[in-house]
Amino acid sequence: MPKQKTHKGTKKRFRLTATGKAKHRQAGTSHLATGMSAKRKRNLRGTKVVSAAMTDQIRNALGKYSY
Repeated sequence: MPKQKTHKGTKKRFRLTATGKAKHRQAGTSHLATGMSAKRKRNLRGTKVVSAAMTDQIRNALGKYSY
């Protein structure tokens, strides 16, 4: 039986927390930020937790590697 490969695109974009939740970087922060309000830019900073519905798919795509 062959081993399951890690999905490299998922590995680059997501990371699992110690409790098994998936974290990701907020979208929309790369450029064109001058038109945004300061509040919107501030809220896009940092990482967010993915919804529970997507966590199982992400964990499966990562295989045994969380980062």
